[in-house]
Amino acid sequence: MHSEAMGFHGHQTRKRFGQHWLKDQSVLDRIVAAADLQQQDRVLEVGPGRGALTERLLASPAGAVHAVELDRDLVGGLKERFGGEPRFSLRQGDVLELPLLLEDGAPAGKVVANIPYNITGPLLERLIGRLDRPVDPAYQTLVLLVQKEVAERIRARPGHSSFSALSVRMQLLAHCHSVCPVPPRCFQPPPKVQSEVIQLNPLPAEERLEPLLARRVELLLKQAFLARRKMLRNTLGSLMPETQLQQLAAEAGVNLQQRPQELAPQTWVALARGLNQFD
Repeated sequence: MHSEAMGFHGHQTRKRFGQHWLKDQSVLDRIVAAADLQQQDRVLEVGPGRGALTERLLASPAGAVHAVELDRDLVGGLKERFGGEPRFSLRQGDVLELPLLLEDGAPAGKVVANIPYNITGPLLERLIGRLDRPVDPAYQTLVLLVQKEVAERIRARPGHSSFSALSVRMQLLAHCHSVCPVPPRCFQPPPKVQSEVIQLNPLPAEERLEPLLARRVELLLKQAFLARRKMLRNTLGSLMPETQLQQLAAEAGVNLQQRPQELAPQTWVALARGLNQFD
């Protein structure tokens, strides 16, 4: 196997690209194991860097690995290192703007990535979509290395201090769970934050919210989480008269003295459904 240094001589990590190379072998193994790659799988890798994870992906049975790298200075090294592997393809550019298709024009089925932390929000939207516009066709699974704080918000349960509008959105779009924690020493250079590998399995089409209902959930979330410490009586009171709000809450099994972070994702859906009757 080529040395990782080949082709990357003199390359400095770039702060503006959020570059931190994952070097811990056991974490790399956990990421690939979570992706459960089979021969028919086509993998999209975001931000391959110097190729530590790419090497693992190509050692798996996966049928194709397509990498997208923003840093032009890394592209030559990646081509030199993996160019002889027919299952590997590479595109230079911004993952938020490029078409995310493999060279044959078809999409990947799985995403495995050490995400640049500075684009986590927009990238999650690009890869999973929004409540009213999920990515279609959905990826089968995404295994992502993200900042621990973001991972906690994505998978938090109602009542937890990390539970937020992001928790509700992501849990209505995908099954979310933790793969493993990743401390700073696992990277070169070590970041100032803790990290975590998470796995997201997007819900099948029949379990997703239909667009009108999804937009109503969004309306409620924006309104309620603007002031997460306030009771729902106060935050949702501007949307409708008090009597309607009480009826809506009663039907959804909600106490208006609760705060938004205490309501489970499906309770937000029940509230949104109830809104329909007041149109």
